[in-house]
Amino acid sequence: MKEVYTAYLAVGMMGLLIAGSTFTGTVLAAENTAPAPGFIGEEGGRGDWPAVAQSRADLRTHTLYRPAALPAEPMPLLIWGNGGCSDNGLVHDKFLRDIASHGYIVVSLGYAWRQPPRNDPAGLEKDATDVAQMTQAMNWAAARTADPVDELYGHIDTSRIAVAGHSCGGLQAIKISADPRISTSMIFDSGVYNQPGGRSKIKVNKDELASLHGPIAYFTGGPTDIAHPNASDDVTRIKHVPVFFGWLPVGHGGTFSAPDGGDWAEVAVHWLDWQLKGDGAAGGWFLGEDCGLCRDERWTVERFASP
Repeated sequence: MKEVYTAYLAVGMMGLLIAGSTFTGTVLAAENTAPAPGFIGEEGGRGDWPAVAQSRADLRTHTLYRPAALPAEPMPLLIWGNGGCSDNGLVHDKFLRDIASHGYIVVSLGYAWRQPPRNDPAGLEKDATDVAQMTQAMNWAAARTADPVDELYGHIDTSRIAVAGHSCGGLQAIKISADPRISTSMIFDSGVYNQPGGRSKIKVNKDELASLHGPIAYFTGGPTDIAHPNASDDVTRIKHVPVFFGWLPVGHGGTFSAPDGGDWAEVAVHWLDWQLKGDGAAGGWFLGEDCGLCRDERWTVERFASP
């Protein structure tokens, strides 16, 4: 599918005027508006259903990723928090298109615009996006799949929801994981701060890890990843739900910018296929001392998931 919307509307010195929107989240002044509703960019992903990003009028502070041609069966839902808690919903587009192409509806926090992140945690009282937007995304999905006039009617299975995020977005994912609607969580290059005073403004502490009620996976870029010690400490504290912790020596940025999201997308799809689709072969990537990633010489697995 060819790109439909490529131009963005300038608004000069004015801020975004979206106070009347249902899905406002944390809104900062911006130089450009989000694009008009429609598909954005080319189809992509390695799955059976090439996926595309979409801006929707009823979801302005978020970006939707979905198969261009919707499968007949209802799809699980993934809610995503960006690195830096950015409000650029396209910042992880390669990674998120790939996940969606395997038969998932993905909602990323942030407007569907191609701009550098404007979040400057050192100078702001709040991050550019907030955890409330993850709740909004789940509520939106439930409303759309129940609406007979919506193109997504019957296509989202809200009994199968995952939450995930990168860096600051990973902290958002940890914070929201207590929601009983969430089945599983994935944390990329992130973990609750071992020492207070991190750059992210989100309020989350180690005690909240006890509120996890579903399996959780941590993936980091190894010892050079600034979040690696935080993730390592988190997993030692989580004893009541299955936990996987593995790392690849790629640093804090992960492989999000690699074609189709690289290794990060590959492990994400396998984790989701196992947790939300019951795919036992996908579970073999993470289960036991002889797990698939355990046998991959590039990876170091510090804790494998229990059944």
